[in-house]
Amino acid sequence: MRFLDLIIKKRGGGRHTPEEITFIARAAAEGTVPDYQLSAWLMAVVLKGMDTAETVAMTREMLASGSKLSLKGYGAPKVDKHSTGGVGDGVSIALAPLAAAAGLVVPMMSGRGLGHTGGTLDKLEAIKGFRVGLPEPAIKRQLKSMGVCMFGQTADLAPADRKLYHLRDATGTVESLPLIVSSILSKKLAEDLDALVLDVKTGSGAFFGDFPHAVEAASALTAVARGLGLKAAAVVTSMEQPLGRYVGNGLEVRQAVEVLQGETTAPDYIECLLTLGGWMLKLGRLARTADEGRERCERLIRDGSALAVFRKMVAAQGGDPRVADDPGRLSKASATLAVAAPASGFVTRLDARTVGHAALLLGAGRARMEDRLDYGAGIVMEKKLGDRVRKGETVAVLHGASRLMADSRKKYLEALAIGGRAPGIPPLVRKILCPAG
Repeated sequence: MRFLDLIIKKRGGGRHTPEEITFIARAAAEGTVPDYQLSAWLMAVVLKGMDTAETVAMTREMLASGSKLSLKGYGAPKVDKHSTGGVGDGVSIALAPLAAAAGLVVPMMSGRGLGHTGGTLDKLEAIKGFRVGLPEPAIKRQLKSMGVCMFGQTADLAPADRKLYHLRDATGTVESLPLIVSSILSKKLAEDLDALVLDVKTGSGAFFGDFPHAVEAASALTAVARGLGLKAAAVVTSMEQPLGRYVGNGLEVRQAVEVLQGETTAPDYIECLLTLGGWMLKLGRLARTADEGRERCERLIRDGSALAVFRKMVAAQGGDPRVADDPGRLSKASATLAVAAPASGFVTRLDARTVGHAALLLGAGRARMEDRLDYGAGIVMEKKLGDRVRKGETVAVLHGASRLMADSRKKYLEALAIGGRAPGIPPLVRKILCPAG
């Protein structure tokens, strides 16, 4: 079999056989085909697509290219959540210990941020000493002892995905739904899950900017998961404005801690957290319905159980567990600057992508993977969509180095619009897909 023939076949709109998919995935994992040929094949997929059967086969072979966590005999359902990414989306940090407190085993493998979206690993590393690069035996021990571990992708898990992911990023071939689906699910299947809940974001700060595209992605993810024997539900949520009140690594850990402490100042964040938690418990058969699961999650926050698991997880992974009681111990920026409202009225727009770029200018994110982060940098949003403001009132507080404030302030004001009439605010949860019932 020649790789060139497979490029030509896909370029012409042909459908790959399972044997051809196996050859492609192995070539990516083992480095037996030059990058320029892999890149040409990726572009052919972007242009011509892959059907569900091809995507199922590709996901299966990407999974088979490496090892898989073996979590047999853990005595509890193994359920994870994956978000397609957004601005202020640090929900995983609260959700993983919350789900574990409910009785699930949560092996949460996460990634790093790039561009206007943040990465869970970067956020966790804002906790001094927190280790995300754990060997497999340590991951398994921690899952046995407390039901949750948050870690980065190891070298042995889905190596074909790692190779193709880097090539996609460098060759303008990221925006291909079959490639996105196989990348996400090959990594999640490597966690040896019983079920998966997907948070598919839509809106200005999301990868899937328009709602129909997000629904298409949610449908593809659940269909391919089902084809591979994995129960899955997809929750399509709005990312027109940032989630919660904080954007930035340490600040988003603070948001998670405050919510687990029982604070209610971020209702959209809490809605997202409880919706996803309810579905995790339903798919894990620890609740009959998602609503019942949601109510149980609310109780676990109220009685402190979820916060206790978070504290244990932080300590087990080398972090300072005192942040669970005093989030003021998290990394702090060297300076702050209040952003004043330029007019009176109502906040009619708070564009999530632009806010993300404003945080990036403060050092909260990366333009390139080699960029260094300021873990204390970010933005506290005092006013969000629909809130009434007076001219000169603080709408946000920037956290970062003084020399970076002017550009970030300018960018934040580009994200903000103030009008004379309160806007209609669409619901956070736009659609839920659960083909498995």
